[in-house]
Amino acid sequence: MVDLDYEGFWKETLIQMRDFLGEEEFGIWFSDFKFLRAAFDEKAGKGSIIIGVPSAFHRDKVKSRYQTNLNSKIKELSGKEIAVEYEIIGKTAKKEAVQHNSPSKNEDSSAAAVTAETQKAKKKRGKHSQLRDDFVFDRYVIGENNAFATNAAIAISKNPGKAYNPFLIFGGVGLGKTHLMQAIGNQIYDNSENEVIYTTSENFLNEYVQAIQAGKMNNFKNKFRYTDVLLIDDIQFFQTKDRVQEELFHTFNALLDAKKQLVFTCDRPPSELKKLDDRLRSRFEQCLKVDLQPPRYEERCAILRATAESRSAQIPNEVIDLVSKNISSNVRDLISALNTLIAFTELMGKPITLEIAQQQLKSVFYAPRQANLSIENITRVVADYYSLTPNDLKGKKKTQNIVFPRQLAMYIGREMTDYSTTELGQEFGGRDHTTVMHSIEKIKEKLITDPTLESTIDIIKQNIKEFSAKY
Repeated sequence: MVDLDYEGFWKETLIQMRDFLGEEEFGIWFSDFKFLRAAFDEKAGKGSIIIGVPSAFHRDKVKSRYQTNLNSKIKELSGKEIAVEYEIIGKTAKKEAVQHNSPSKNEDSSAAAVTAETQKAKKKRGKHSQLRDDFVFDRYVIGENNAFATNAAIAISKNPGKAYNPFLIFGGVGLGKTHLMQAIGNQIYDNSENEVIYTTSENFLNEYVQAIQAGKMNNFKNKFRYTDVLLIDDIQFFQTKDRVQEELFHTFNALLDAKKQLVFTCDRPPSELKKLDDRLRSRFEQCLKVDLQPPRYEERCAILRATAESRSAQIPNEVIDLVSKNISSNVRDLISALNTLIAFTELMGKPITLEIAQQQLKSVFYAPRQANLSIENITRVVADYYSLTPNDLKGKKKTQNIVFPRQLAMYIGREMTDYSTTELGQEFGGRDHTTVMHSIEKIKEKLITDPTLESTIDIIKQNIKEFSAKY
């Protein structure tokens, strides 16, 4: 016998779902729902509610994102286990009705209808609001420093949630981590109906705080735990943020259990994120991890040529060579220098020559600091200069022949890169930032009393630039 209150249970469930989700999200997914009928299986002793939905795509999304909440709320209201079933009530209703029929030739028509619905929905999507149009694989120059990472990213974009999941890209500033991550998102978004969320760690934290203050944590959890693809940039900034780490841990687990794709970027390997909760760090450790290194000379040339071509700019080979040899820090600095030259030609109406490039970029070439110059290169050159090994500089030995070069390497690292003292400490064997600060002060004091030290530092810096230009 059918329980006549089932429709009432359903209406109350929708009221509670509206409060739970908010008007905007509720309107997107539930406004077109229609109560069709209720059924009761006397033999099994179970009831069900049959709901009309506008499309198979709509049905599948609701089932994947909200089914658990719907079942829970109906049980709270009725005190019974009541199933929610769906029927398509659009033009393809007869072909796509969700029933327990045996397979038939209608299945082919149903599949075609689903495909048509998917294509229709895809056209409505438009541009992704969080992803940059130019961060695509076609505009990502592949070289020895990033080939493995790029191939893994392409594989993920073709088979999200299954191939190499979760995925973590790490490396310094300006090496293309965000470009590669967003290329994954753009490829998936453009070629499927998967929902893609891209966010920075800062925005994730801000949304978390706002959700707590507004009493809308359910909305926050629902947004991030029920997406198909979650991309989070710069996870190192979650360190020391204990409460948001807890939320990220549960989000990570929920998406991984649901076989949804997770992609993260970080400025260092997860093993060096000492101020992350052990449970969360272990999750990042289980990712497929790829390391982006500064591009080599040949790759820097290729990046400049590709970018110039995309901007329809005529840049002579000798200028490409000049910029590539003098800027070895990262892709961002390379592109910035090229943009300066292109702007000069556009504003002054003059072609770029070697002399003009040297003049326009002299402040860049001779700047004391190059963002994210490889610490590995700095330690290697300093170690070679003092007939030591990089491990000596990063190790625990405190003999004078090692301590001074170690302090000098930290000082030069602070001078030539954008690394903080905390980050430098991590690079030098996990030392505390106060140790780095002490080392820097020691070198500054030595510079006052030893007039030869400045010239030694200049020689080492030049060696570092030359070494980095080769690798």
